[in-house]
Amino acid sequence: MIDVIIVEDDFRIAKIHEEFLGKVSGFRVVGKALNGEEAIKLVKANKIDLVILDVYLPDIVGSSMIESIRETNTNIDFIMISAATETEIVSEIIRNGVFDYIIKPVKMERFIETLERYREMRENLDKSREVDQLFLDKYFGHPSDKVEHKDTPKGIDPLTLDKVSEIIKTLPIGITAEEMGKRIGASRTTARRYLEYLISTGEVVAELEYGIVGRPERKYHVVK
Repeated sequence: MIDVIIVEDDFRIAKIHEEFLGKVSGFRVVGKALNGEEAIKLVKANKIDLVILDVYLPDIVGSSMIESIRETNTNIDFIMISAATETEIVSEIIRNGVFDYIIKPVKMERFIETLERYREMRENLDKSREVDQLFLDKYFGHPSDKVEHKDTPKGIDPLTLDKVSEIIKTLPIGITAEEMGKRIGASRTTARRYLEYLISTGEVVAELEYGIVGRPERKYHVVK
């Protein structure tokens, strides 16, 4: 389980981000902080893996907050969510090694895609004693001839797409978007987007299947 704290001075926005996190398996919100001081207390009191952090806090700016938290625990990752777009601020935050930076207002699908990518990165690191160049190329965004779906459109992450493609190949009876979402730890909407993309590439077909109550449901199969 990935333990997360949300550092956001607007409690309403923090609640929305918590709801988004609840849509992705493998994440657990252990606390929310309205300012930097509360965030430091949470980090000291809990084993935190990831901080969802705003730039503008009442008592400190986000870039300094990263440094303060890492003085307490160096093994923490950061995803920045902020309205700050000034080049100077963003450049400093990037140099601090954040995993991602999302500009407010946050779209749910963009947020979920980042969480899924982060979770996959951690899983790959946890299960391997060494990493190869392919993993690093995917993480740092370098094109690679080994990446099958390197020209995917916006909203389609190659790593997630590969996972969806591999899963469906093992299922001769097919799978629904809801079932796929559970397998990859994503929402039904996200899973359907990847499955529909595979239809557009000619790798997958879909057919309507009627359940017990007669409601039709799309079931996806690999093209034979």
